Amino acid sequence: MDQILLQALSRAAGLEKALKEFPDDVAAAAAQALDNAGAVKFPADPRAEPWPPMRPGVGL
Repeated sequence: MDQILLQALSRAAGLEKALKEFPDDVAAAAAQALDNAGAVKFPADPRAEPWPPMRPGVGL
C-alpha cells in the first residue's frame, strides 16, 4: 500500500499515534479493510435497519 494513502487513511481515522507506534499493524488493518470494502451490503431503503431493532421484547 502506498505510504501517502496509508497516512491519509490513518489521519482520517484518527490513528496517527497508532501508525507511529505500530505501522505494520495499521498497514495490515488498512489493507484488510480495503480488500473487504466491496463485501459490505448497503440497504436499498436508507430507513431500513440491517439487523432487528434493538428493543427489549422484539423478536423473542
